[in-house]
Amino acid sequence: MLALRTIGLVLHPRRDSAEALDALLGWAKEREATVLGLPEELPRLGGTVVCAGPEDLAARSDLVVSLGGDGTMLRALRLTQPAGVPVLGVNLGRLGFLAELDVPDLPAALCAVDEGRYTVETRVALRAGFGGVGAVAFNDVALVRYPGEPVGAVDVWVEGHQFVRYAADGVIVSTPTGSTAYSFSAGGPIVSPRVSGLLVIPSAPHSAFDRAIFLSPDEKLELELLPGSGRLAVEVDGILAGTVHGGERLTVDVSAQPGRVVRLGGTTFYDRARRKLRLADPAELDGLS
Repeated sequence: MLALRTIGLVLHPRRDSAEALDALLGWAKEREATVLGLPEELPRLGGTVVCAGPEDLAARSDLVVSLGGDGTMLRALRLTQPAGVPVLGVNLGRLGFLAELDVPDLPAALCAVDEGRYTVETRVALRAGFGGVGAVAFNDVALVRYPGEPVGAVDVWVEGHQFVRYAADGVIVSTPTGSTAYSFSAGGPIVSPRVSGLLVIPSAPHSAFDRAIFLSPDEKLELELLPGSGRLAVEVDGILAGTVHGGERLTVDVSAQPGRVVRLGGTTFYDRARRKLRLADPAELDGLS
């Protein structure tokens, strides 16, 4: 059970967050709670917010509130994951999968968390390593072909054994959280966030084998570029992290420390997925239910 004495804030870089900030800062003032903000976001937060670097904000906060959309939530999860701090997502604009509530519901949500009327949903975190670079992702790690480069040729190694070879414009390693993002657009399945594991799927495959693979979280995964492969960009939750070339390898495994998302019980993952993906029933079923 949380007692909200210190709340960290993560903002969307462009969306108007004034209404949400007023609600949160008003609630914090009434409860004599401290609000922490990142240095680069402080000019937008007002004089009562205390400046804290990323590690300090995560370590000191009882709860981190993300004001934005799914991209802001992913950034907040990467920031809080080492400290195990839960994140409450507030939508600013479009409906997301990760954010829990809309701005008008924020004061009531903070009361619910303060009083222990919430649950915490864990989210798988991936660790990617290549060329001395390490990165953490909550949606996906993707190898993506540069425009004008030859097709990517990638060997998939599982537990030290070569399993399958993809020729494709990209290869995506997704968490269950990311199954409704890049992986979904590449034809992958929707995976419940309660599942732990790795989903490997080719994007625009040029080879006969074009199926996704789902691996256990404790299985070692390596992606090796064949010598004749075009260079591939490494994107981590959609952010460019570097480049791999023919003959190089990228390792991906599941972190022992997941992200933590606050849930208040207003909607389920399937409610959000149905709305966000605009899932409609086939016309052929009209009148049959």
